[in-house]
Amino acid sequence: MDILQRLARFLDRPLFPWKKLIIGFSVAQFLFEGVLGIRQYRVLTKTKPPAVLQHEVTQEVFDKSQAYGRAKAKFSLINGLYGQIQNFAFYHFDVLPKLWSWSGDLLLRFAPTRFTGEISQSIVFILAFIFIHQVVSLPSNIYQTFVLEEKFGFNKQTPKLFVTDMIKSNLLAVVLTPPILAGFLAIIKKTGSQFFYYLWMFGAGLQVFMITIYPIAILPLFNKLSPLEEGKLKTDVEDLAKKLKFPLHELHVIDGSKRSAHSNAYFFGLPWKKHIVIYDTLIEKSETEEVVAVLAHELGHWSLGHTTKLFGISQAHFFYIFALFSVFVNNNSLYADFGFHSQHPIIVGFLLFSDILGPADNVIKFLMNILSRRFEFQADAFANNLGYNAELASSLIKLQIQNLSTMDADWAFASYHFSHPILSERLKALNWHPTKKVEVKEKAEESEKKEDTAVTTGRDEL
Repeated sequence: MDILQRLARFLDRPLFPWKKLIIGFSVAQFLFEGVLGIRQYRVLTKTKPPAVLQHEVTQEVFDKSQAYGRAKAKFSLINGLYGQIQNFAFYHFDVLPKLWSWSGDLLLRFAPTRFTGEISQSIVFILAFIFIHQVVSLPSNIYQTFVLEEKFGFNKQTPKLFVTDMIKSNLLAVVLTPPILAGFLAIIKKTGSQFFYYLWMFGAGLQVFMITIYPIAILPLFNKLSPLEEGKLKTDVEDLAKKLKFPLHELHVIDGSKRSAHSNAYFFGLPWKKHIVIYDTLIEKSETEEVVAVLAHELGHWSLGHTTKLFGISQAHFFYIFALFSVFVNNNSLYADFGFHSQHPIIVGFLLFSDILGPADNVIKFLMNILSRRFEFQADAFANNLGYNAELASSLIKLQIQNLSTMDADWAFASYHFSHPILSERLKALNWHPTKKVEVKEKAEESEKKEDTAVTTGRDEL
């Protein structure tokens, strides 16, 4: 496209301070989100729940929820500052060109000649980049899992399982990164200035492929899927699927409790062959009718076309990203400002372009959150129209209690960060009128534990 080529020439200006611009974007985002975090922290110091929830939750649960929210807010602020220091150090000490040079030297020393080109070097570079990022993020991950989540009774992971998961994730990266990255780079190299069309088609095909192999080859590495036992829950869910003409292929229970008290209920699969997965903790903590109400909400997303619309939006987003990348892929001034004077590795250009795109992506995230909250209200209304008003409201309240989720939110913080409406808004939309406090179903031996449950579609919360 002529307009993209003209824009590419306009932005390729010698001595343009790209590094300062990217660091400036990053710092500005951190400060903006910090201000929003402070606004939310003030809400988390309140001592009384919102009026609509005063008949639903005890003071003890509200106090614990507020304490958990403040702990997460503090962690988020400190972790964000730690990330800023990492980014600044990465750019200030020219880690990218040094890592690229090291990757090339490693291949020259140990790899056959045919594996010393840009694609092979890019694969080594990205794998090393992933490893470094994982190492510097390890302290934060350990603290979040074994200190913060442990303190509030949510963590179920052992150190052994934590390490095992990390090893499996790295092995997956080693297996999946080379062919995906090789395809990505080969398309750009061989299709000229219009590469973004072909890259977009490659990305769409890759998504379908990953949806297909995820339950077969990836999910079993981390969790055990078992068929849902015969009984009222299975019968009711199957009846609901038939009523909605949902192409249900299998119903699974997943052992999410071995890592966390957090749980999911979600569906996945191809348009004609869907699987529903329910976490064991959700079944343990809810009545049968409440689990069915949760799935009525989730299937509402499918029936109302939300999943199809979001897939279409994601494809448009990918196309927009790849089209804009064509503007920067040969930007000499961008590479030079980050220490790449004689070489212009495509993968490095894409990493830097992703940082430049940050502000625009935040705007898109904000707009997507608005759309997502609208979809959640619609899915709630769908379940309500199926006759699950009381059951859905009860399940939402139970999940809130089990999660120690934020029960109130600053409007600006919620608008920017939340993809789902807060509980008080959802109960109001359901026209819920409380009659008594909702009690969470507990096993006898767990009566003193508070477990966290988050219900999702795919990986999005209910």
